[in-house]
Amino acid sequence: MANIAFILLCHKDPDAIIRQALSLTAVGDYIAIHFDARADAAAFKTIHTALSDNPNVAFANKRIKCGWGEWSLVQATLYAVEAAVEAFPRATHFYMLSGDCQAIKTAEYAHDYLDRTEADFIESFDFFASDWIKTGMKEERLIYRHFLNERNNKWLFYKSLELQKKLGLSRKVPEDLEIQIGSQWWCLRRRTVEAILDFIKQRPDVKRFFSTTWIPDETFFQTLVRHLVPEQEIECRTLTFLMFSDYGMPVTFYNDHFDLLLSQDFLFARKISPEALELKERLGSLYSAKGVNFEISNEGRSLYKFLSGKGRIGRRFAARFWEKESTLGRERELLIVVCKKWHVAKRLVSRIRKLTNIPCIEYLFNEEHTELPDMGGIQTTLGKRHRHRRSLMRMMFDYYDSDRMVVCMDPGNLDLLEDFCRDRATTRLLEVQCNFSDDYLIGHATRVGLAGDRTPVETLMRLLPTIRNDIVHESDRIRDAEFENYLCIHEENSAEVNAKALATFLSASREQALEIARTDHLFAD
Repeated sequence: MANIAFILLCHKDPDAIIRQALSLTAVGDYIAIHFDARADAAAFKTIHTALSDNPNVAFANKRIKCGWGEWSLVQATLYAVEAAVEAFPRATHFYMLSGDCQAIKTAEYAHDYLDRTEADFIESFDFFASDWIKTGMKEERLIYRHFLNERNNKWLFYKSLELQKKLGLSRKVPEDLEIQIGSQWWCLRRRTVEAILDFIKQRPDVKRFFSTTWIPDETFFQTLVRHLVPEQEIECRTLTFLMFSDYGMPVTFYNDHFDLLLSQDFLFARKISPEALELKERLGSLYSAKGVNFEISNEGRSLYKFLSGKGRIGRRFAARFWEKESTLGRERELLIVVCKKWHVAKRLVSRIRKLTNIPCIEYLFNEEHTELPDMGGIQTTLGKRHRHRRSLMRMMFDYYDSDRMVVCMDPGNLDLLEDFCRDRATTRLLEVQCNFSDDYLIGHATRVGLAGDRTPVETLMRLLPTIRNDIVHESDRIRDAEFENYLCIHEENSAEVNAKALATFLSASREQALEIARTDHLFAD
């Protein structure tokens, strides 16, 4: 009979991970956990303390920092797989999961399902011949070396790519491999997993090749399974039910999706909303149930496509009560840096990004050319960004796979500040107050069209008090709004004073905040 060892990659919500592990191991299955080294050490300690006495739980021997699109995700998976192979000799199958996944069938059903089919379940389509990659880089993922994270170092990432192209530094794909691509959510038999581990020990060149490809979690296991396993023993599909919106973002499931999920021909589903507590509880209890009959209709994707095409006015997919104002999510933190001198704010968030790894986005509601990922067109103009502000921000949280994000806004965007501060997410404001010289104000007047190169000096001098008062008025309106989590740093303050506000704003240590406050030439023009 099948015994499943779940391979869980996670980075947040320790209580949910503990519940997930207890639910999956309660029926005799196993779980090996890799908790991202970027995450809070206290969160990992909570998980380890709660589960270390459970004989069906193992932890990866090494924790590493993971980044989307990087080799680190594959390496973290390998660490967890190695721990599972060693700790659970009776495991017959190894099933990849994330913290957002939940079982949508009973263990009884899942074990029987795997017993009936002597195969590995993994999407693996020909990398070059298939249309699995819809947009963006394709061949460039493989033939050039990628050492940087595209999301954290976008400019350097593409400059590195351009330089390699210019210098002709392309490389060949290992000749004996036919590169495959597919979803990273697989279920593999024990002998397949052991064959992969043996293969990479014998072929360090293959591991070295994939370690500098882009998004290797979509190609590494997919390629090696095809290389090592006869075609008739591969089911080219995932057992995890997931859907994507027109924007290319994962569809999230809520409390009213319980019946729909159970009717799909899959064993697990992702992503389950963190706020769908009732759904999580029902699915958690389901896994250990006995004698449940499932009527498989498999209409999920077609139904979603139909109803989303109708503008989500159907009953089954109607807006949830917490979604009526398109909330960002209770569990998320939006950290807004408000500053009239945009170059000062950019300098500050650049330092925050470097020292904390919190995703930081510059003036996305003020500058058309702000670098943003492709969100299906919603990000293309300032008008669209303003109209779909909450949808855009939710998609950014999903894109960066983070519950915390820093954005920059101009003090004149009071409507945006009021809107986001009313959200159920935790929103904090950090106003960066600067001194404004006459020369700066003249430059500002020129940039916003109040003055030109030929404007007489006398006219400029008459304008300056008005401009200065306007800036002061914007700051006064922010303070008059009495936002709950308002903080302030000032150019006149010492680094120690500013660090106190920064530590609260970022939930950072005093030492880390002080290092940010001491950024070289932070307030320089």
